[in-house]
Amino acid sequence: MFIPGLIKIGERIWVLRSGSSENFKATTIRRGDPGPNYARYMEEYYSKRVEGFEVTTDTFEAPVVSDISFPVPANVMIPDATSLQCAYKLFKTFKQLFSDLILSIQDIKNSQSYFQKVQFEEAFKVIEIELGFMYDVFFTKAYYVYSGRGGLLRSISFSCTVIVLLVFMIKVDREAYKIQDRKITYVLLSGAIILEIYSVLLLLKSDWSMLWLSKHKNVMANLLYKAISFIPLFNRNKRWSNTMGQYNLITYCLKHKAAMCGAIQRFLFHYEMLEKNRYQHLVGVSVDLKKLIFEQLLEKSKSASDLKACTELCGCRGDRVLKTAAKCPDCINKEKLAKQQHESFGAVEREFDQPVTKNAKCIYEISEENRKILQESVEVEFDQSILLWHIATDLCYYSDQQNSTGTNPVDNDSNCEVSKSLSDYMLYLLVMRPIMLPNGIEQIRFQDTCAEAIEFFQERKSICEEESQACIKLLEVNTEISPSIVKGDRSKSVLFDGCRLAKSLKSLEPQKKWELLCHVWVEILCFAATKCRWNHHAQQLSRGGELFTHVWLLMAHLGITEQFQISKGHARAMLVVH
Repeated sequence: MFIPGLIKIGERIWVLRSGSSENFKATTIRRGDPGPNYARYMEEYYSKRVEGFEVTTDTFEAPVVSDISFPVPANVMIPDATSLQCAYKLFKTFKQLFSDLILSIQDIKNSQSYFQKVQFEEAFKVIEIELGFMYDVFFTKAYYVYSGRGGLLRSISFSCTVIVLLVFMIKVDREAYKIQDRKITYVLLSGAIILEIYSVLLLLKSDWSMLWLSKHKNVMANLLYKAISFIPLFNRNKRWSNTMGQYNLITYCLKHKAAMCGAIQRFLFHYEMLEKNRYQHLVGVSVDLKKLIFEQLLEKSKSASDLKACTELCGCRGDRVLKTAAKCPDCINKEKLAKQQHESFGAVEREFDQPVTKNAKCIYEISEENRKILQESVEVEFDQSILLWHIATDLCYYSDQQNSTGTNPVDNDSNCEVSKSLSDYMLYLLVMRPIMLPNGIEQIRFQDTCAEAIEFFQERKSICEEESQACIKLLEVNTEISPSIVKGDRSKSVLFDGCRLAKSLKSLEPQKKWELLCHVWVEILCFAATKCRWNHHAQQLSRGGELFTHVWLLMAHLGITEQFQISKGHARAMLVVH
């Protein structure tokens, strides 16, 4: 038993050391690239000059094209065999992101060549498997146990434990030990063997086993897969929770669930933590949301041609959506045509901000003041922007729900539900996971906003019992004068600034409003994902995973990342002899 004990302790130390950030980074750094031989090049240059030739230097840059081939699985009977192979191929390269290293332009082109050709379901499945491999590297022994050395040590440990049990059963002097001692010994040895078997079964059910089986097509591999399939342990675990947290400011302020905290909990300052946790819940990540995120990122990836373009794309947090929506060529052309027609009939020209024909595909038809409010909402501090759009989304959602007639977007437009879930998810990150967002005063701003909302609802307690009623009352407040002028800078509350934003959005055609809202929220989500440090993304893998992290890795695969600096292909100098 001393031998298995040493193996277990040594294995744990080995895994912890290998999974540390310093050692993991050392394993992902590529070999040094000396580049072209400068000394030899200059020798040749000098020798040609001595011989009397006129020598000039020219450069040739090879175009960057995809040079990766994703392996075809040998055994297609394994579930998700193709996805497993592709995910592992990408994992070996993109694990550099989790060690704060940069990628080359070649790495980006290789992954783009794959993700720009697949459907969103396959893209998210590959990301899911890839992050599962990453989780095993940081938090389990699987990555190292699947090596030859790990398998040998696991076999020795199991064999030694079985031998000890057998020897104890055969050689033990029954008269020398009490029956209670013998029973305890049998239980301990049997328990050790059962735990070993259980850990092996877990490994056999893992993606690492399926990956290995997908590479082999023979009778033994097929029999092993069938045996694994019939293991009556459990079905294959989900690679991640496929859920996202939700937190709603209006619900929190209405205090639907009164906190039950004792004096000791209040004394230990657990009250606020328990109060916050009472109002969070989980919802599934819908197919519509995944599709929207993938399509929007896929469209952006076409513009990610170099580092400068990527930096601009990563820096967008809703402003790009607003600018794109406001510049609709169709509306502009119609406006020009209408002006020409009016001029030809001697009519008075209409104001530029009031087009003759409205197009539901743009926000051109709203007033200059409303456009200014929309634009300013994405230019303020990031945590303030999240709160503004969260409040505005809630007000639009519940007011539309209140006026629903069966044909309202709330009833049949997926953009409405996607906007609501993303809005609550981003507030969940701001309240419960603030370390993942860019630095700011999010806690102060959230508390001040909640304080103002609670005061407003308590004054109207009899008519603000439900979310829909509370939102209607907020929208009834006259916000003609900017709240910052009245309130000053003492309070950081943005409650009525969010009301102003909601009223600006409500001036849009309903379908366009929800389309705009969901696109802005996706861009806010993507901006936050790129600004989160890699170690915070890694920590979330141990908590079941975050949609946040999946989006971050998907953006990197599509080339929308700032973690690459080699923006050109392989340039080579050559001598030109005249």
